[in-house]
Amino acid sequence: MPERSAFSALLEASGEREISTTMAFVRTLATLLRDKSVGPRVVPIVADESRTFGMEGMFRQLGIYAASGQLYHPQDADQLMWYREDKAGQILQEGITEAGAMCSWIAAGTSYSTHGVQTLPFYIFYSMFGFQRIGDFAWAAGDMRTRGFLLGGTSGRTTLNGEGLQHEDGHAHLFAASIPNCMPYDPTFAYEVATIVQDGVRRMLGDQEDVYYYISLLNENYTHPAMPPGAEDGILRGMYLLQEAGAGEGSAARVQLMGSGAILREAIAAAALLRDDFGVLADVWSATSFTLLHRDGESTTRWNMLHPDETPRVPYVTGQLATHAGPVIAATDYVKTFAEQIRPFVGGRSFHALGTDGYGRSDTRAQLRAFFEVDRRWIAVAALTALAAEGAIAASVPAAAIAKYGLDPAKPEPTTV
Repeated sequence: MPERSAFSALLEASGEREISTTMAFVRTLATLLRDKSVGPRVVPIVADESRTFGMEGMFRQLGIYAASGQLYHPQDADQLMWYREDKAGQILQEGITEAGAMCSWIAAGTSYSTHGVQTLPFYIFYSMFGFQRIGDFAWAAGDMRTRGFLLGGTSGRTTLNGEGLQHEDGHAHLFAASIPNCMPYDPTFAYEVATIVQDGVRRMLGDQEDVYYYISLLNENYTHPAMPPGAEDGILRGMYLLQEAGAGEGSAARVQLMGSGAILREAIAAAALLRDDFGVLADVWSATSFTLLHRDGESTTRWNMLHPDETPRVPYVTGQLATHAGPVIAATDYVKTFAEQIRPFVGGRSFHALGTDGYGRSDTRAQLRAFFEVDRRWIAVAALTALAAEGAIAASVPAAAIAKYGLDPAKPEPTTV
């Protein structure tokens, strides 16, 4: 299996260069394709949007599989990265058929059993066109012990603005959570993507585990930090401390902010607002998988019930938060139920989930996040409200924040319009 060092470029900071996690995935995939052992086993699959995802560079290198070879003159033949079809092509370019591409993915992901030849398929699609359209196939894939990666590009309900509600996915992770052997992740940074993919390759090819991965990806460009020391285990288990607030003056109020995908960066910005405007300390956690955290909590609870005479085990979420005081505010680009999965395991403290319930709008990212009440201002107000309810700050502070940030108390709930 490729060592982590093979992905070193993705584990480092991007500097001033802004990239999306989709671009980070394509670079990760390119690294795997260059590996002499794993590369020949990789099966890239796209339904229609290979250029959208930045994968056209693979056409010339790998070729698009066509049983009869190139039978037409492509319109882009004069370009460097033209649609080159080949009998020995490695990419499956299936056209506008998510169901057909999913069937190809299942066929490749079960070839270890049906043909005795293990391949590793990567099927990337617009996330809104994934689980909700091929949900039965996704369930069947788990039942058939398919191994591979599903990549939900342009994920979240606010990341792809301007193309209408057909692309605003706020619920695919709930579909993924229903499949027991699906490992779902909602990463924000390049090093998270590379770490998750490397782990999946190890588990499915190296350890021969019957699991498959769903990774949601973003089309939003921004700078990426370097991987924090010791973060790997937390990335894979579902959460890690990304940013710890410094010691405050006296008995400064403290809150725990959690985020994933497109909204983690809003949580980071909310921490700065709380510090600068209200003197509140906020630790920031990257929650790469609320679903895996939920499964761990349920498994731990069951074990404790069946072993009453032994020392109780502690859910991973509970253990991570144990030494960090304050209420928990979890914000994602998905419906609130997604983050709500960890409520029973936050150690009995106040918990508030922000999410993108409702249909939405075709608008800018900033406007959509304001509409769904998941931007930095709403996260900060939710944190202050929770602290005021506990008596940690004055009861008048949340109202002052609402006025300061220009939030409209008469604004309709997103689910009602």
